[in-house]
Amino acid sequence: MPYEPNEFLSNHFNSNGLDLTRQVETQLNLIAPSSPNLALYRDMILTVMRMAQDDRNRWNAKITLQALRELEHAFRVLEQFKGRRKVTVFGSARTPLEHPLYAQARELGAALARADLMVITGAGGGIMAAAHQGAGLTHSLGFNITLPFEQHANATMEGSDQLLPFHFFFIRKLFFVKEADGLVLCPGGFGTLDEALEVLTLIQTGKSPLVPVVLLDAPGGSFWQDCLDFIGKQLRDNHYILPTDLKLLRLVYSAEEAVQEINRFYANFHSSRWLKNLFVIRLKHTLNEAALVQIQQDFADLCLSDTFHQHAYDGETYEEPQFSHLTRLTFTFNGRDNGRLRELVDYLNQPQHWAAEPAPALPTSKGARPRKSAKVT
Repeated sequence: MPYEPNEFLSNHFNSNGLDLTRQVETQLNLIAPSSPNLALYRDMILTVMRMAQDDRNRWNAKITLQALRELEHAFRVLEQFKGRRKVTVFGSARTPLEHPLYAQARELGAALARADLMVITGAGGGIMAAAHQGAGLTHSLGFNITLPFEQHANATMEGSDQLLPFHFFFIRKLFFVKEADGLVLCPGGFGTLDEALEVLTLIQTGKSPLVPVVLLDAPGGSFWQDCLDFIGKQLRDNHYILPTDLKLLRLVYSAEEAVQEINRFYANFHSSRWLKNLFVIRLKHTLNEAALVQIQQDFADLCLSDTFHQHAYDGETYEEPQFSHLTRLTFTFNGRDNGRLRELVDYLNQPQHWAAEPAPALPTSKGARPRKSAKVT
């Protein structure tokens, strides 16, 4: 349970005659008087004060400081790219230049750049170097990890302002997923498998927004198919996962297919968010009446109560003027069946289900990037 700042201060600081809550709020109002997030910043500062009051462990304090610095630096650097769609590419750092997978990853980077998508990798060698080489620096972001051995920035990213070094793996992994509008996973080792399973876990459990997850292998390759066979036999058949959880993945054998999968995911679906207990899908095209009726029947299992509703933008409800051109499909999502949610998105993306008149387009192609928010409990 989150602590209540006022209760915390009354228990620990008021005996000294200090109204620290008011002092903190006064300073924040001087720094950012118009920010809607002042209460959040206040609670961050009060959390640090609570740590200082307890003063249990220097190592804990150093971890907290390093984590905050890394987060703040990454937020600041990535702010300039918030209007651009991005795809995170995972794969082995040990894939040699002459391997077919290297050439395929290079073509993947080039294909993503042609689609005006930025390529995020760990900025190392192998698959990562190939994807950045194909995309070029203009369409590349590198999230490197600071290690005493093995991991160095590849030639495309070395010395660039678009290279972010991370000390902590967990923060680096957070940004791999947070910034991604899609993920492409190429064959790799323990690290690649770890990243694949973590991404799937986050999406399956609703802790990360639904995005396309593409497994890319060379023509005739069996790396991902063997993994899928194992998942089907050992996880799905033993009821450790739902059969529909496998809908979260797409297996392809060419760079162009991978990009097509990502573009198809965003044909009508724009983004999603939680609005209290209501799940909101933003759509580029309004659904026709027949499609809406069909959804009520075929996807009723996704709703906890009531049914699906299609709305035009309502500023008082949504407070998102940058997305006022988008239609909303809202329902009380159960929050569990994200594989079925992916099936719904696939349905929404089929042109035959759109109304004759599409929603008006943005004045420019570089509008604000959608806010992707998983449900937080």
